[in-house]
Amino acid sequence: MPTSRVFRRRVPLRQSKQRLMPSFETRRQVPFTPQEMFALVADVERYPEFLPLCEGLRVLSRNDEGDQQALVAVMDVGYKGLKETFTSRVTLDETVPTLRTDLVEGPFTRLVNKWDFSETPGGCEVKFFIDYEFKSMLLQMLVGGLFQQAFGRFAEAFEERAHTIYGRRAGVA
Repeated sequence: MPTSRVFRRRVPLRQSKQRLMPSFETRRQVPFTPQEMFALVADVERYPEFLPLCEGLRVLSRNDEGDQQALVAVMDVGYKGLKETFTSRVTLDETVPTLRTDLVEGPFTRLVNKWDFSETPGGCEVKFFIDYEFKSMLLQMLVGGLFQQAFGRFAEAFEERAHTIYGRRAGVA
């Protein structure tokens, strides 16, 4: 019996400043609470242990902003000799629960990533969305498809991490 249901929708490529801006969205039903899944996604320092393409992550700062927490992190991503580093601002809101990542600097002209967690019978629905544009069309051509494949595995990687941390649970019907 599958442990989750996946809803994938490739968001159509959009034109912006004569460049293509790929987006990716997935929804996944998992047998964990929204708070459990939020905690896993919010634990960014652990990403190199299980997240595809993530080779390193350093948190540069953390600040409380009312009900939210903001952090600035540097992530190293790589695949077969290609390596890129980017800095992002991550906003965590445990009360909703949601997580949003915005580009500070790196090989992108645009990078927005959102995670939403909503309670469902027997667990929660995890929504993952990312919208990005590389500065270099050459880089986009070289690794764009690889990024799309990796994004397709992100929610699955977090679900597997949840089974590791919280214990194996029966799937959502």
